[in-house]
Amino acid sequence: MDSTSAGSAEQRSGHGRYGSEDLARWVPEPNKRPGRTAFERDRARVLHSAALRRLAGKTQVVVPGETVAAGQDSPRTRLTHSLECAQIGRELGQALGCDPDLVETACLAHDLGHPPFGHNGERALDEAAKPCGGFEGNAQSLRLLTRLEPKTFGPDGGSVGLNLTRAGLDAVLKYPWPRRADTHSYGAYDDDRAVFDWVREGADPQRRCLEAQVMDWSDDVAYSVHDLEDAVQSHRLDLVRLRDPGERRELLDLTVLRYRPDCEADELGEALDRLLALDFWPVGYDGSRHAQARLKNATSGLIGRFCMAAEHATREVHGAEPATRYAADLIVPRDIRLECAVLKAVTARYVMAREGAERLRERQRMVITELVDLLATGAPDCLDASLRADWTDAADDAARLRVVVDQVASLTDRAALTLHAALSAR
Repeated sequence: MDSTSAGSAEQRSGHGRYGSEDLARWVPEPNKRPGRTAFERDRARVLHSAALRRLAGKTQVVVPGETVAAGQDSPRTRLTHSLECAQIGRELGQALGCDPDLVETACLAHDLGHPPFGHNGERALDEAAKPCGGFEGNAQSLRLLTRLEPKTFGPDGGSVGLNLTRAGLDAVLKYPWPRRADTHSYGAYDDDRAVFDWVREGADPQRRCLEAQVMDWSDDVAYSVHDLEDAVQSHRLDLVRLRDPGERRELLDLTVLRYRPDCEADELGEALDRLLALDFWPVGYDGSRHAQARLKNATSGLIGRFCMAAEHATREVHGAEPATRYAADLIVPRDIRLECAVLKAVTARYVMAREGAERLRERQRMVITELVDLLATGAPDCLDASLRADWTDAADDAARLRVVVDQVASLTDRAALTLHAALSAR
């Protein structure tokens, strides 16, 4: 079902650095608005999708709508994180020579498949989905983009999702391999192997395209830096604590345990010291307008530090010529990656481990597990109308369970709680 997109606008995409195979779509379709590039069309499709809007109601670190401090009742969600990731990725990708719309599309789409309740919900849904092969948020993103989000249909009447370009789908693949026994992270379920193989045609099975690498690093930068900002702004973290020897040791041990088992605590301590010594590192926070501005400037400074280091290191290896797809790899210096890892651990220690958080996570896991059972028992009537035909046409119990998992994964946090309450009351 390989196809190529035609038209002068498509060929101008990325200043001519992308070929017809990059611009191909799974199902051929005309450009209804001549003058737009293929990647501008991809970006518009993701931006206008219901799946992207639903991210506004999905947990990033704290539950959407949860009041985390006096006057701060709008913590970051999966949507705001995706928008911030997209801004970072667009600029970094463009600086390296990638098409900015292509990288922005990947950043906007990278979390579309994540279920309610963040990674906690993902683990619970993976357990519930074992009879049909498990659940993985990144694989669910590909499934949503190529099957579940209604936009385009093939000659057989089946949905092909948003029908993005090959390069667009490849840029979303953080893990460019199908489900396999030796890893918990993967980019495609067995059911979606055909379109996955089409996307990856001719590519090194273990190598991500440059745009996907930029997306992945932008994701790390966005959530490590912005979660630090939220931790300080919500008064869950007093920055003075990072200079206390006891607090410091626990933070570094957590970094080793959760994010960098390949490192010694002393090396990570050097990374923490570099951060604390930065001219723009925030000192103190009282919630005043001046303090908020200092914190925001520190956020900008950290993002610039992490992205400029990657840009310069990549150019040192690959030269100054613009690079796309498989012409180069993103190079992020080790010391910068360690600094980013320490910031991730700050969030894990001072926000995710807050009082009452584990009780909340237990409740969320229970809701996910019971929702799968309740929907499976009441299907197809209690399924969303868009999924009932999939359930009816499913060949076996595993395929029917996959449809139920699709339903649960699509829900916002609030919708999951509401549906669970309604089905439990029957």
